[in-house]
Amino acid sequence: MKQKQIHPSMQPYLEGKVLLLDKPMNWTSFDVVRKIRYLTKISKVGHAGTLDPLATGLLIVCTGKFTKKINEYMGMEKEYTGTFTLGSVTPTYDLESEPQAHTAYIHLTQEVIEAATKQFTGAVMQTPPIHSAIKQAGKPVYLAARKGVDVILEPRPVTIHSFNIEKIELPVVHFRVVCSTGTYIRSLANDFGAALGVGGYMSSLRRTRIGLFHVNDAKQVNGFEEEIKQFLASEGHANT
Repeated sequence: MKQKQIHPSMQPYLEGKVLLLDKPMNWTSFDVVRKIRYLTKISKVGHAGTLDPLATGLLIVCTGKFTKKINEYMGMEKEYTGTFTLGSVTPTYDLESEPQAHTAYIHLTQEVIEAATKQFTGAVMQTPPIHSAIKQAGKPVYLAARKGVDVILEPRPVTIHSFNIEKIELPVVHFRVVCSTGTYIRSLANDFGAALGVGGYMSSLRRTRIGLFHVNDAKQVNGFEEEIKQFLASEGHANT
């Protein structure tokens, strides 16, 4: 990608910066990258780990020469909070599709729900969702899944360091998970619901930490945009 002409004040972004951003709901991770490219006029921008559109939270975005650090950040331990809804499933394992196969859940107790987390703690084999960006034959598998084509993904090893139930408001269960890279919380929701015998899907998700980077230190995307615009205005240069 050819580098556009940039304002001198944006040179630090070309040299390399690590941005901690709080991804808004209904944005893709690449939407955030595209926004940073537009604001800084830096073409070399990438993120260190996808968040689904319905998820919010910490997204590490690297610019310029610091894009070389992306793989390093992607490999770091991650922490998530959110909710699973029990008693039904969805094809995408989240609310991108409609709940179906409704099952009674009222018999579930706190003890049963908390005990079920144990089988998903430690080194486990996990099958990613077929509605995911994993590529087969060079194309994301979700494209085939959306067309109704059978997609087969092999289980892969992941590590779930901790899986805690924070609150139970049936059918909604609030959780906190610390896990390795490559873990799909949507798959965990689906597998957890299956283990309880009632089905389940991920109804909300927020990434709170990547390694030592915390979402509390992240900027809102619109806040970052306003900072850039105000800075350029003070320099007498419109970002157009």
